[in-house]
Amino acid sequence: MTQVLNIYDHDRDSAGMTYVYPVISRRAGGVSVGINLNTNNSCNWRCVYCQVPGLKRGGAPEVDLEKLAGELRGFLRDLLQGDFMQRRVPAEARRLNDIALSGNGEPTSAKEFVQVVNLIGEIMEEFDLIGKIKLVLITNGSLIQRAKVREGLRKMASLGGEVWFKLDSAMANGVRRINGTRQSVEKMHDNLLTAALLCPTWLQTCVFEFDGRPPADVERESYLKFIERLKAEDVPLQGVLLYGLARPSMQPEAARLSPLPQEWMLHFSSQIEKRGVAVRLSC
Repeated sequence: MTQVLNIYDHDRDSAGMTYVYPVISRRAGGVSVGINLNTNNSCNWRCVYCQVPGLKRGGAPEVDLEKLAGELRGFLRDLLQGDFMQRRVPAEARRLNDIALSGNGEPTSAKEFVQVVNLIGEIMEEFDLIGKIKLVLITNGSLIQRAKVREGLRKMASLGGEVWFKLDSAMANGVRRINGTRQSVEKMHDNLLTAALLCPTWLQTCVFEFDGRPPADVERESYLKFIERLKAEDVPLQGVLLYGLARPSMQPEAARLSPLPQEWMLHFSSQIEKRGVAVRLSC
């Protein structure tokens, strides 16, 4: 029986391809065509809520650009001209929302990142998709200072693209606990500023209970102060994509994580909005 896509399953192998996989995105509100450059399940961070099984430290392997192009063209043909939507997508989500550079690790770690963005742009033009759908980069932002990554972001901006920049905590100990990195909050701020000046950028923030407790008051206040700083500095942030847990983690901490009550999410969202920043909430 053909599996119908849903928001709770982002299986990278669902379409039987190496690089391309379709998902129903609750944040995007439709079909998102994922591009997985980290086919080796490697990332330079290790977020406790990550759904990648067998996650390991490292960067993306060499990308077969010809294979990626063939998969993306073939899948878009089936999606837009074939019966994929009828076979695999619930009626309420039958619209193509975006092409997303995401996958099983940090996509900007691919040495071919610029070539990948250029290739996607060419294919979007072939299918008359430029200006009609988004090209989204879902990133932890840690490699933004690399010249090739910045070049890729400029190209994305020319295609009407946007960056979803991960910020789950604005405290050093929170970043270490949640994201498994020692990157400083100040460095994250600087990378965010660079991203926002190159391409329209949203903050992407995941909140959840850890060991049955919500984020501490000091954690929440530090995040709000970070938002206030961005506003004071006139950083051209599009807003915050605030979301909770929808799918189970595949990391050792999985049993310690649980969704937050909707009331908590709504209250935190309102606190961000009071700082003059738009919020898209996905509970």
